[in-house]
Amino acid sequence: MDSQILKQLEGYDTVINDIEVLKRYGYDYRLDRGLAKKYVERLHPNIIDVKVIDVIDETKATKTLRLASKQKYLPPFQAGQYISVIVEVNGIRTSRPYSISSSPDEIAYYDITVRRVEGGIVSHYLLDSISIGDSLQVSAPAGNFYHNPIIHSNKLVLIAGGSGVTPFKSMIQHAINTGTEKEIWLIYGSKNADELIFNEFFSKAASKYALFHCIPVLEEGTSTYKGFITTKIIKEIVGDSSDKTFFACGPQAMYQHLLKELQPLKLKPKQLRMEMYGVPADVFAQPGWPKEITRSTTFTITVRGKKNIIVNAGEPLLQTLEKNGIVVPSLCRSGECSLCRVKLVSGKVYQPEGVKLRQADRRFGYIHSCAAFPISDCEIIL
Repeated sequence: MDSQILKQLEGYDTVINDIEVLKRYGYDYRLDRGLAKKYVERLHPNIIDVKVIDVIDETKATKTLRLASKQKYLPPFQAGQYISVIVEVNGIRTSRPYSISSSPDEIAYYDITVRRVEGGIVSHYLLDSISIGDSLQVSAPAGNFYHNPIIHSNKLVLIAGGSGVTPFKSMIQHAINTGTEKEIWLIYGSKNADELIFNEFFSKAASKYALFHCIPVLEEGTSTYKGFITTKIIKEIVGDSSDKTFFACGPQAMYQHLLKELQPLKLKPKQLRMEMYGVPADVFAQPGWPKEITRSTTFTITVRGKKNIIVNAGEPLLQTLEKNGIVVPSLCRSGECSLCRVKLVSGKVYQPEGVKLRQADRRFGYIHSCAAFPISDCEIIL
């Protein structure tokens, strides 16, 4: 704005005078810019260099890796959040999210609990090739899967399937360590008792902490509840659900099953938090997948300004890009965080149920590459 016009405004002279006084006698806050940046980077680093300080066997197929920062400091986190582990396997740079299974008050390290996944590149690498003393890179803690005392009640129903129990280990340990008055029911679905992760910890916790109840639901073997987690089982265990907050974590198959079983409880949106682990293992069996597209179908993906890629149907777009040396930032890899989004210029993709695409992304043609499966030739912009 023209200075002559500004001079006509009431109080202009006073403001100019105050500025001159501050220049002469006031504190120059520009001196703190470097200090502020230092604190921000300490709390929210992009990448953390860590060292494996312990490896703990949990089950035949599961181990816990204990990670300490090489910088002697780890950012704080909420019980239930995850970190993304960045690795390079067979020349392919990729990442996978792992829930932190240690408690937030254990500030010297992060525990991540890794279960062997059939065909899982990263889980096999971490379990077979990583040992005490090895180095890894991880992201800062992320995710919204945690208890918020402003919104959620202090009566928590935690429903886990398989390795989906890992964020609940953190929540339960934190509740015990801090002495909070939360009543917690852990309903833990597993194939059999041998595959129950943290079984000894949960048994001891239930005997010491009167407000914690651990109830396994096994497909095989002897247990009070057998088969899959159903509406009937949930009602028998927790009774009235109107005053409780539900957290559920597990694979895609459990997510789809549980949505149906929770419907009769008529939970309000704020009463239910769900965290998916990955995308469907077999997308061809998912509702809405085009029947004419089979495992032998191939498509061409054009990455504008880079290259053309031939892709097999049934593979997530992000995985295809990584295999071809194209690095796309990612965190959750389950269609929630949107960090891996790319712009779909042309073509069609299939996105499984539960992918949380923002309205603005949908409007302007952005997709979550981690949970987008090409069903035609496509062109994308990174």
